[in-house]
Amino acid sequence: MARFQGLDFYSIDQSLSPDERQVRDLVRDWVTNEVLPGIEQHAREGTFPLHLIPKMGEELGLFGSNFNDYGCAGLSAIAYGLIMQELERGDSGLRSFASVQGSLVMYPIREFGSEAQKERWLPLLRRGAAIGCFGLTEPDHGSDPGGMETRAVRTDRGWLLSGTKMWITNGSIADVAVVWARTEDGIRGFLVERGTPGFTTSDVKRKFSLRASVTSELSFQDCEVPADSILSKTTGLKNPLMCLNQARYGIAWGAIGAAQACYDAALRYTLARTQFGKPLAAFQLVQNKLCQMVTEITKAQLLALQLGRLKDQGQAKPALVSLAKRNNVAIALDIARTARDMLGANGITDEYPVGRHMVNLESVSTYEGTHDIHALIVGHAVTGIEAFA
Repeated sequence: MARFQGLDFYSIDQSLSPDERQVRDLVRDWVTNEVLPGIEQHAREGTFPLHLIPKMGEELGLFGSNFNDYGCAGLSAIAYGLIMQELERGDSGLRSFASVQGSLVMYPIREFGSEAQKERWLPLLRRGAAIGCFGLTEPDHGSDPGGMETRAVRTDRGWLLSGTKMWITNGSIADVAVVWARTEDGIRGFLVERGTPGFTTSDVKRKFSLRASVTSELSFQDCEVPADSILSKTTGLKNPLMCLNQARYGIAWGAIGAAQACYDAALRYTLARTQFGKPLAAFQLVQNKLCQMVTEITKAQLLALQLGRLKDQGQAKPALVSLAKRNNVAIALDIARTARDMLGANGITDEYPVGRHMVNLESVSTYEGTHDIHALIVGHAVTGIEAFA
């Protein structure tokens, strides 16, 4: 495959360090050469490309790459964002896997776990030798995680978990689940290993979206876990929300990758497709649509770049991440829909990636906080008034 060039209308590459460009180009080439040739088949069959996990982990070091310990690469927030961008240019399911592994599993273990938990799990997760999942959402509690019904009760030997988690990426293939449950002391996090009696998983079937991704239900029925399974530094709902904030940052970048894939497909198609004696790209209506795509992608790139700078400075407040996630996913979805229209009937076939990205982005728009929930987070930040209740 020819190397993907990417859209850089405002010469944003000049703002990147040589290391950041090198990381981006490494992942970009890997996605082009090893992900794209087979991703449509996985989407057709509803399977995740498991063979890519060791390559993402052991070979490329993509899991937890923004951490600077336990063998992780210690990359800048911008370099990490560029990785997410390129992975989602391949498929949202691929970026989702990496986001869960790093931001939703490695991050809480690193932030809230004991030294023994860190030493056991972080090297394995970094290499992709172990897979993790994050159990927060429940069947009746999505946007309101504080209403969770999963319970953890102390026993003489540890903790007894009971409840259900839903829409869990990597759930049935995970070796360890970070599970959030209500205790007598508030909401706490637990590490639950695959094979623990009382812990079962089942996959969500018949999905239109994220077909090249594992989405599962986690069930805990009198599931007894040892005392040392608790993430001892967790103190309430703020802890899982801290994890979500890390993942949302990666999504803000990842959506740019999906948008660029759709824009690139639309541009190539309209340059090559001839109607009424000239390329589609020669028509004013088509050029206007391409202009709008370029405008929105460029704005999203600048937004993500500044957010990354603030994150590296420790100043990326949750509302800033919410604004970027909300905006960038929304414009990516609009671009995917426009590109589908520009490709005509060809836009509904998987000969082109546009339809796959379009339906994937419907899920990305929903998870890690919906478009409307992020509007309320930003609204709270600018007014000081909480509007959730």
